[in-house]
Amino acid sequence: MPIVRAWMLRLLWILVALIGAFALSGVALHRAETISAMWIVVAAVCVYAIGYRFYSKWIATQVFVVDAQRATPAIRLNNGRDFIPTHRWIVFGHHFAAIAGPGPLIGPTLAAQFGYLPGTLWILVGAVLGGCVQDMTILFLSTRRNGRSLGQMARDELGPVGGYAAMMGTLIIMLILIAVLGLVVVNAMRHSPWATSTVFATIPIAVLIGIYLRNIRPGRVLEASLIGTTLLLLAVFGGSWVDSHPLIRAWFDFDSESLAGFVIGYGFIAAVLPVWMLLAPRDYLSTFLKLGTVLLLAIAVILMQPDIKMPALTQFIDGSGPVFGGALFPFLFITIACGAISGFHALVSSGTTPKLIGNEAEVRLIGYGGMMLESGVAIMAMIAATLLDPGVYFAINAGPGIVGATAEAAVTTITGWGFPVTAAQMHTLAHAMGESTLFGRTGGAPSLAVGMASIFSSAFGESMLALWYHFAIMFEAVFILTTVDAGTRVGRFMLQDFLSHVWKPLGETSSYPSILISSALVVAGWGYFLYIGVVDPNGGINILWPLFGIANQLLAGIALCVATGIFIKQGKARYAWVTAVPMLWLTIVTTTATWQKIMSSDPRVGFLAAADQLADKLASGALSAEQAAVAPQLIFNQRLDAVLTMLLTGILWIVIVDTGRVLCRLARKLPVLPSSEVPLSP
Repeated sequence: MPIVRAWMLRLLWILVALIGAFALSGVALHRAETISAMWIVVAAVCVYAIGYRFYSKWIATQVFVVDAQRATPAIRLNNGRDFIPTHRWIVFGHHFAAIAGPGPLIGPTLAAQFGYLPGTLWILVGAVLGGCVQDMTILFLSTRRNGRSLGQMARDELGPVGGYAAMMGTLIIMLILIAVLGLVVVNAMRHSPWATSTVFATIPIAVLIGIYLRNIRPGRVLEASLIGTTLLLLAVFGGSWVDSHPLIRAWFDFDSESLAGFVIGYGFIAAVLPVWMLLAPRDYLSTFLKLGTVLLLAIAVILMQPDIKMPALTQFIDGSGPVFGGALFPFLFITIACGAISGFHALVSSGTTPKLIGNEAEVRLIGYGGMMLESGVAIMAMIAATLLDPGVYFAINAGPGIVGATAEAAVTTITGWGFPVTAAQMHTLAHAMGESTLFGRTGGAPSLAVGMASIFSSAFGESMLALWYHFAIMFEAVFILTTVDAGTRVGRFMLQDFLSHVWKPLGETSSYPSILISSALVVAGWGYFLYIGVVDPNGGINILWPLFGIANQLLAGIALCVATGIFIKQGKARYAWVTAVPMLWLTIVTTTATWQKIMSSDPRVGFLAAADQLADKLASGALSAEQAAVAPQLIFNQRLDAVLTMLLTGILWIVIVDTGRVLCRLARKLPVLPSSEVPLSP
């Protein structure tokens, strides 16, 4: 009987592989005007199933050799604040919520300007062979090292040069990443009282659930989940009431600068409060919302089997795209960051998550499984974005500086590209979504919400289109804010470690003066970059998203390089290709992107070219008074972006060279730093 069962399982997996191969070939080779979204869904499910069942299990058992009997840092160092053994599904929820920021939603949406095919293929291949592997690997290595951060592990394993370079690089990259997350949520909530009131309501709901689980009904996770989910849904319906009430509506109608202040204040508060009060319950609750929404999207796609309207490839693969400048290679691979592979995940995997895991065997589920689920979110985002009429997609995502400041100018420009759209069509769509306008709502979040609302309304009721749209906005904003709070806390940990070398008390993670000082510094750092994006007349995405993508992939390269060095030091050189191959690819991509962002003479690609063009316009008086007022700041910011891009790429190469130095010494049997892995404790 066991033999029969084994053969049946083999046949099942062979069938899954064949179905996946057939669906994937259909997606890749189809060239008719439209293709059903079902092809993409089936291909993704099969690829993820095979990757998790076979590849992740092989890595966990053969490369890591996980030990379920080994005590984790959460057990050995339990302090009731940052180190707390937590139920695996709550940890999974926290980890998924923390890593699943706007990247898997916004990156694919922006990359849809190239067509549906390139982004879909990169999301699937990049996640299974790169992103999931990185997350699981860094989580495992950090768990074996008392939950130490990526920068700390680099310093302990490589030495001061590569270690401090990695620490400085990860901290700067963290600030940039959080700023872009904040910019996306600001653009989504700007002058939208419905969305703003709904997002505001999620904060007290999270605090209530945290208190409920800790003080009122400890351990009653199901009860808390039901209460929290119900309250979140009521917040969406309540937002409709707020939007329809003239007086109360004005209380939640904010411009970009005011919302940026809210996001900055929220980040500071979330970083200093105990993890049980806001971070963990918010992430856990948002996981229900995220998973439920993605599952609902998948069900709607299966029921409706809608056709993809965006071509497989557009004319913008040459780099002339209106959403962002740059050719398919390398800019596809830095635009779709979190959906395929994200360096930010390495910070979470070596930040809050390893301090919560109660069993080392859970690393596979939380690390590989969490990233696999995020990649699935990216696939659904790609589907939602490409279901829109291409003209509508570009009208929402192209900034006024590209298509024109008026609706008439925008529709003329976009129609001239071969994607017809009318001002009346956009006005009708905005009215149906409960918004005043959808032109120039850059950042990807509004267009994604329109796509999601269209899918939901087609499957579950067209009369609730505005409700679905604002539900989608809340869904995206919760994604983002959970990453903002987790990212700020991780940044605080990194800064405290760095400052401890200046004055030891500043490194005490349980000292409130140290917590307040380091949190304020981290928030001030990313708050500056958020302000850069807010005042940018093109919506901030053109200036910040390329920097975000390059920085994110550079950080992933640093993480994979450190992991490769650790595996070789531990005598596992035959397995080093698991992390070395994706590291090599990221190094090629990011170095090429950096070269183009610095040296390109195209102002839509090169940071310095854009700064010089704006400086010439300012000097010649070609700018309006409003544009001239912010031009000096934008010129400085473009040049600052250029310097930061060069600095961060240089840091990656320092880490690579220093890792090579250590491995050369190891090969020559010269002394190297000992492994920082904590001895086994049952």
